Amino acid sequence: MAHAIAFDYGGVLDKAMGLFWRDGYAGTSLRDLLKVMGIGEGSFYNTFKSKKQLYVACLNRYEEIEGAKRGRALMSAPSARAGIRALFAALLDCLDDPETPSRLCMMAAMVSEEVLAEPDLRERVEAGLFNLQARFIERLEQDAAAGLLPRDLDSQATAAVVMTYLQGLWRMAMVSYDRHRFERQIDVFLTSLSL
Repeated sequence: MAHAIAFDYGGVLDKAMGLFWRDGYAGTSLRDLLKVMGIGEGSFYNTFKSKKQLYVACLNRYEEIEGAKRGRALMSAPSARAGIRALFAALLDCLDDPETPSRLCMMAAMVSEEVLAEPDLRERVEAGLFNLQARFIERLEQDAAAGLLPRDLDSQATAAVVMTYLQGLWRMAMVSYDRHRFERQIDVFLTSLSL
């Protein structure tokens, strides 16, 4: 017989997500999780089973919230150029938000030795990166087919370059962040790609 959850699941998940986002997978201990979540060890194991399963649930929650914002920015714009620029603006909005737990995107933080050393988490990283890159490719190919971008545009290579730049942007923001400076850099980068 399944146990009824005696706490606010979504609220507890959001608290855990904030901690993982701030401290990363390896830097977050079970003790810290229990403290921030405000639940006992028994409730934790009955509901989440393990730190790794909770981490995956938090990643899913992050994608539902932050990923959805960025996905809408990318996919709802009238062109790939406008969508990619809107996605970057959404990223900068996240960096500007004082409530954001870390300057490093939770998904970007997954690209770490500790996470990649675990095969199932590595698959999760690869799937997340593949899905985002596929969305970039889709937008670029739509615009190339419509004549908004050169037909010979290598959409896969362009999307891969944008993905690599995104990873670097998050990490550079951890060192020093100034929105105006980042906007100028993003504009130069995307203009060089004809975006």
